[in-house]
Amino acid sequence: MSITEMAKTAKPNIAFIGLGNMGAPMAQNLLKAGYPLSVYDLSTEATKRLKEAGARVAPSPQQAIADAQIVMSMLPAGEHVHSVYLGNGETEGILAQLPKGALVIDSSTIAAQGARLVADAATKQGVDFLDAPVSGGTSGAIAGTLTFIVGGTDEAFGRAKPILEAMGKNIFHAGDHGAGQVAKICNNMLLGILMAGTAEAINLGVKNGLDPKVLSDIMLQSSGRNWTLEVYNPYPHVMESVPSSKNYEGGFMSKLMQKDLDLAMHTAQQVDARVPLGNKATELYTKHAIANADKDFSSIMTIYNS
Repeated sequence: MSITEMAKTAKPNIAFIGLGNMGAPMAQNLLKAGYPLSVYDLSTEATKRLKEAGARVAPSPQQAIADAQIVMSMLPAGEHVHSVYLGNGETEGILAQLPKGALVIDSSTIAAQGARLVADAATKQGVDFLDAPVSGGTSGAIAGTLTFIVGGTDEAFGRAKPILEAMGKNIFHAGDHGAGQVAKICNNMLLGILMAGTAEAINLGVKNGLDPKVLSDIMLQSSGRNWTLEVYNPYPHVMESVPSSKNYEGGFMSKLMQKDLDLAMHTAQQVDARVPLGNKATELYTKHAIANADKDFSSIMTIYNS
């Protein structure tokens, strides 16, 4: 193979910013797929594990993107995304340092309007930007079976797809910039509603003397069947491998479900969409997260059976 052919087949350098419960296993899967990776996170423990797996650890986002053709990020909220890419008044954002033709893939879950703001700034710099939030939780991140819900141009999506396939099983192009975020919060609003409703139904049966496993099996074969019953039952010890059977540790934290529901309510207000069930789920998780912020969101069960 000639040097020119090797250059065409060589995998691009990727900078990965944000190595939390989701970002760290996503970055690990990129390494397993053979992508050269530089990483940045405030947690030295997180970066240490990635270094041991073969990544180059950078002391700042600015240094992480040196020589990178692709930048990925998985950050907690919109304020962190804006700070990293656009700057915070004290430090310059990394968009200004990226070369023309670079590709940014942000997998954080933020407001669609915030994603469009970063996309507009990226376009002015000659950089492609995709909002690509995920579904599938930490187990999906570890297994490399995440669902990516992507907003951006067709061309940028085509460039990103092979990279996303190293971390995910289902890759959807939802539409233009911001569409990935809208689709994600629609999904998570429905998930919050389903989890609260499933917990409520199981509790009603248990209070009337039914076995929670038997009731769950009945509903799984009936018209109440849904994802929470299939793979993420909120009642303890109906499914042994899920957070409800581990004192609601791990998984998707209640404070993150509250954040996503708040985003959904904000988005609904912007377009005057009626979301009465979404409003109720938001109310329930807002109260629940006060004392259970770091517990898995299936711990909403405890407000019924306490």
